[in-house]
Amino acid sequence: MDNHNINNFSYNKNKKKNKKEEILQLQKTYIESYGCQMNISDNEIIASFLLKKNFSITNNLEEANIILINTCFIRKKAELTLKYRLQNLKYLKLKKKPPLFGILGCISKHIKKLDKENIVDFVIPPDSYRKIPDIIFLVKKKKEYSQILSQKINETYADITPYQLNKEKKVTSFISITRGCDNMCTFCVVPFTRGRERSSDPDSILRECKKLYDKGYKEVTLLGQNVDSYLWVGSNLLKKQIYKIRNNKNFIDFSMLLDLLAKEIPLMRIRFSTSNPHDMSENVIKVISKHSNICKHIHLPVQSGSNKILKLMNRKYTCESYISLIKKIRSIIPQCSISHDIMTGFCNENEEDHQKTISLMNNVKYNYGYMFSYSHRPGTYAYKKFKDNVPEYIKKRRLKEIIDLQKNHSIFHMKEYIGKIQEVLIEGVSKKRDQDWYGRNTQNTVVVFPKINKKKIGDIVHLKITNYTSATLIGNII
Repeated sequence: MDNHNINNFSYNKNKKKNKKEEILQLQKTYIESYGCQMNISDNEIIASFLLKKNFSITNNLEEANIILINTCFIRKKAELTLKYRLQNLKYLKLKKKPPLFGILGCISKHIKKLDKENIVDFVIPPDSYRKIPDIIFLVKKKKEYSQILSQKINETYADITPYQLNKEKKVTSFISITRGCDNMCTFCVVPFTRGRERSSDPDSILRECKKLYDKGYKEVTLLGQNVDSYLWVGSNLLKKQIYKIRNNKNFIDFSMLLDLLAKEIPLMRIRFSTSNPHDMSENVIKVISKHSNICKHIHLPVQSGSNKILKLMNRKYTCESYISLIKKIRSIIPQCSISHDIMTGFCNENEEDHQKTISLMNNVKYNYGYMFSYSHRPGTYAYKKFKDNVPEYIKKRRLKEIIDLQKNHSIFHMKEYIGKIQEVLIEGVSKKRDQDWYGRNTQNTVVVFPKINKKKIGDIVHLKITNYTSATLIGNII
């Protein structure tokens, strides 16, 4: 190729690049999210990608050129929420220059049946977020719908520094340490929407925690569909690949990661979610007990108190082993609070199974929990193989009984705090009274208390508890 052709080739290449940058530059992007904490964390990763490509982020829906909705598909309610939200936003498509609508997250493969009026312009699943700027460019250029179905199987976004979307002063943040899941619970879509399980580099996790601390953050929550199965052997492998080389002694598991973070950043509070009972080790429990900056709360979903139902759910533990784990936690960390997920009305659940769940709750007496009735979700094993044969009215009645019982247990634990001194991180202004602060103690219980001079968001205070509701403690700074 002669010099003239080389120069011409370079000119055309730069011209195309400049045209792309011109189309994308300062596109005002509005991001909203539904579902789990993982989606909140993903939003900050997405924002980081966009800002690097000269997009801007806006909190004003009306001025946005691009609207991204990060979705959940775990339960039917989440699907309906998105359906109604799209209907509410369709007026924006009537504008002279309508914004582009992008659907992200777990519902992406199923969006067509919800978007009857063709509001959505592009769809991207959870582990293809790096492609968002390119997809927006293609849609703007070609004016046609685009959908990505394939995902990068080893994506962790460990190299990305999340952009803090909330401009209000915040002292708590999230870091994803694992993505995907290998558990294959029969009711769950996560392995099919977020892929197989893989872990982030511990050095990148530590680096991100230190960055947050240097920026003034006082607490971090480590996130994963199953944090207890975190496993690293020096490369970004799927968990099933790691097990093949487990004789390698240079692995780091979740207990080691917790220990590392607690030692390296001793003034940073550390929480984590979510645990799976069959993966939680005694080493993890001992590390929590060992470090004062690891919060004394474990979210330990049980789903059902019936072994028959647990087996149908493919949960890989029994009620007996679960209770044994609870006893071990309370013997090693007596002050630890324990919360749960309970699903009622799963396929073939009868009244005896329901009563076993009630019995397990009475045995454990959880501090609080998340309770819901089963949704038959497309793509899951249960959807393909089991019949959703518990009538809706029975699901509702059982759910009410579970919620009412949990409220009683929550109040039981709240009473125990009366007169006690609690260490609380001030996280913000109470939503009910702007004369009050709110924060959480190490057990993850929300505490509300009057503002006093010289105290600010991010301070650690000691409170004497004077009153309570089923979900909140009330106290005074001492």
